[in-house]
Amino acid sequence: MGIKFCSLVSGSSGNCTYMETDRTRILIDAGLSGKRIEGLLKSIDVCPTTIDYILVTHEHIDHIRGAGVLSRKYDIPIIANNKTWMAMEKTIGEIKESNIKVIESDKDFILRDLGIHPFRTFHDAAEPVGYCIYHGNTKISIITDTGWVNDYIKNKIKNSSLYLIESNHDVDMLKKGSYPWHLKRRILSQNGHLSNEDAGKVLSELLTGKGEMVLLGHLSQENNTPSLAHKTVKECIESYGIDTLRDIVLELTYRHRPTKIYTL
Repeated sequence: MGIKFCSLVSGSSGNCTYMETDRTRILIDAGLSGKRIEGLLKSIDVCPTTIDYILVTHEHIDHIRGAGVLSRKYDIPIIANNKTWMAMEKTIGEIKESNIKVIESDKDFILRDLGIHPFRTFHDAAEPVGYCIYHGNTKISIITDTGWVNDYIKNKIKNSSLYLIESNHDVDMLKKGSYPWHLKRRILSQNGHLSNEDAGKVLSELLTGKGEMVLLGHLSQENNTPSLAHKTVKECIESYGIDTLRDIVLELTYRHRPTKIYTL
């Protein structure tokens, strides 16, 4: 078996991604209630007792809501950098010492048959990261909750087989929408979220057109629509000469339900 990948949910109301090999099963973020995550796992025929690790990108509640509950109930180690641990300790509650795993950002580590690289992102959190995950010749990059993708990040995530990248908002919808100005300014800032156009430009620089899979994540319910995100990113990528029907797979994640299971 290669590696199986499924976005269980993605959006401001909760984020949780599932990955498995024949030796390892991990969640990246656990931003829903423990009960809801259990239900989502069971919907893709995964027993919650089989989860080996929970990796955390940052301490915002839509990424950690169920992490503590799952860790205590199923004896699952939680992996995060030191600043994230300090910022989320009160929220996730008491965790068994043997399940507190501290990593360093920008430093590789290994989980059984997975190589992991946590790279720093730009978001208004203590020390947010994205993850590159390696298994055999397959590389998966997860980058949500960042207002900027600089050359350092692009170099880290390039040559991936699958990208889960945020396509959070349409700039015009956000500017004309009902959010208060301070929130609009936060989302639009370097430490906020990527717009549809941002996601399209980043992908246009990364994609080679050799069958990569792209999943657009963390879509805003108020300042975006799935069809607009897909259309904007598609047009941007195609303007760089990549055929989105033939050369790559471009699909969406969902706020309240899992994607299909992708096998790489």
